[in-house]
Amino acid sequence: MQSHYTLLDHTADLRIRVTGTDLADVFRNAGLALFDLISKPDVLESREVIEVNVTGDDEADLMVNYLRELLYLWTGNEKLIKMIDILHISDTAVSAQVSTDRYLSERHEILHEIKAVTYHQIDVSQTADGWQATVVFDV
Repeated sequence: MQSHYTLLDHTADLRIRVTGTDLADVFRNAGLALFDLISKPDVLESREVIEVNVTGDDEADLMVNYLRELLYLWTGNEKLIKMIDILHISDTAVSAQVSTDRYLSERHEILHEIKAVTYHQIDVSQTADGWQATVVFDV
């Protein structure tokens, strides 16, 4: 999955830059990048599909809220995300279906313990090539 995001230097946390052809693509790729940092997606199986609906004040707030909701699937329910389909997106709302796998210590290696999605240096913007987002995760 690493092809749609870049890990950037940051002193204590994890900072990534995600790219996409459109807003839906950058949200999809940001969610996949989050779980690529948590565990190895190639060993995951799609066992349960969950619908996620999130709102925000603008694209940046929406990105933080969306990633927090996805992170809660891991921290609150021990579910790892394999695939994401964005069903609908606007500047202030996103609906997605996520394919999840329940965490099993004998099958899944945890790469990073991500505690939170932060507003620090958050950016979601349109570029000449599509869209990009910069996100910092508290580890």
